[in-house]
Amino acid sequence: MSRWKPDARGRLEKAAMELYNDQGFDATTVAEIAARAGVTERTFYRHFADRREVLFPSNNPLPAVLADATATVPVSLSPLEVVTRALIEAVPVYEEREDLVRQRQAVIAANPELQERELAKLAALAATLAQALRERGLDTTTAALAAEIGIAALKVAYERWVNDPDQRTLAQHIRETLDTARHLTTPAEHAAATDNVSFTGQEGAA
Repeated sequence: MSRWKPDARGRLEKAAMELYNDQGFDATTVAEIAARAGVTERTFYRHFADRREVLFPSNNPLPAVLADATATVPVSLSPLEVVTRALIEAVPVYEEREDLVRQRQAVIAANPELQERELAKLAALAATLAQALRERGLDTTTAALAAEIGIAALKVAYERWVNDPDQRTLAQHIRETLDTARHLTTPAEHAAATDNVSFTGQEGAA
């Protein structure tokens, strides 16, 4: 009998991502994932309900991270600043598993059905964030708008980060994307002047 190997869940995730990218999500079976991970199909089902749950785990820590971060940032911050701080707190959830996260994104990008599931997950995150903002005392409309803008910014920042040849951090992309969101209602000339002042100030401070 072969010696038991630790971290079966991690090996299953790695094996699934490799197979999904190599031969496609629909063409990959649970048996193939289990065989590549060196475990039985029964072990796979101890950790995941089905092949989709490898991509969309039921124990996703993001909702709790966002809610906790939103509740603890200073009360003086504006709604978008609160959202920015909360999203930055969530960065380690992605960066601690960077290789798997990048593989996961490639699988989802290649499968329209999985893209719909991803959008549903993002909608659930927006609802969690809006609830946390309401608990801070924001009215329903402001909380909903701030949450939706924040999650839309996260989606854009995440996609930029995964495909960034310069390998900048996810936190950098989140800040840049939310800065762009803040300028959406600002006349172009004023936004450019503000950016120049900000850049000059940062350069001088350095």
